[in-house]
Amino acid sequence: MKTFLLSALAVAGWATVASAAPFGPLLAPGEVAGSGSPLILDIRETGYDKGHIEGAVSAPYALFRGPAANPGELVPEDELEATLQSLGVTLDRPVLVVHQGKDDSDFGAAARVYWTLKSSGVSQLAILNGGMNAWRDAGLPVQTEAVTPLPSDVDITFSDQWLATEGEVDEVVAGDKPAALIDARPPAFFEGQQSHPAADRPGTLPGAENVPHSVWFDGTPRMGDAGSAKAVAAKLGLDQQPEVVAFCNTGHWAATEWFALSELAGLPNVKLYPDSIVGYSHGEGEMANVPSAMDNFLRQIRGSN
Repeated sequence: MKTFLLSALAVAGWATVASAAPFGPLLAPGEVAGSGSPLILDIRETGYDKGHIEGAVSAPYALFRGPAANPGELVPEDELEATLQSLGVTLDRPVLVVHQGKDDSDFGAAARVYWTLKSSGVSQLAILNGGMNAWRDAGLPVQTEAVTPLPSDVDITFSDQWLATEGEVDEVVAGDKPAALIDARPPAFFEGQQSHPAADRPGTLPGAENVPHSVWFDGTPRMGDAGSAKAVAAKLGLDQQPEVVAFCNTGHWAATEWFALSELAGLPNVKLYPDSIVGYSHGEGEMANVPSAMDNFLRQIRGSN
């Protein structure tokens, strides 16, 4: 069985030694060489067969997402475990998550997979900053032959350490639990002028602050470093909060927010609300910035033109 999991490093003459630098959470293409021998998960939905990092396993983002009616919903633990086993994931081997890197929105896919793997118990994780686009821009080698992973027998217990449930969100909204709610969506969503197709209502969570996911980037698809993440967190006062809960439409952009605050800025109590507004809007919970019936009608008319 062909695995090719180490061949990229061998062909390029890269050293893979036990004394490699600490792994992750964000690696530039040129830093992968000194990162040991990670399992590389290519999470792109398309393009894998056109060229991928040598040794990378195809692991499309959809494997880590919920149904169309609620894409942010958690994958059931037994189903997720079977998926990780089929990809060859273990809890101790480093995993490098690779997305396309076409824009800052695309980064959310890598962040959501990273969050899922960390919550599953994987101890060493990194995202390739800039994704495959950055890898190609650096002139690094690719292959087109598909890699067959060596299945594992990993046994996971999904942790709630970085998870905010709807019940916990309700407590924050009601003022029964101290936490900052941050809406990672572009302002039009926060203001109720735009909504996800699967959401029952436009609007946001009461008391939420709009912190668009794009604030963590410098105008390119590559995320800033830990220093810039700490500076943004301090400017927003998020480093003074007892807890931060990030949400968006479907837990995609919010995963970027969680990654920047938890993994880069190092805030100790940051959680992701995976179902986010789509899931929340399906219930009876109070929402803010919900347009009136007339505003909704006018918005729909404008959208159909």
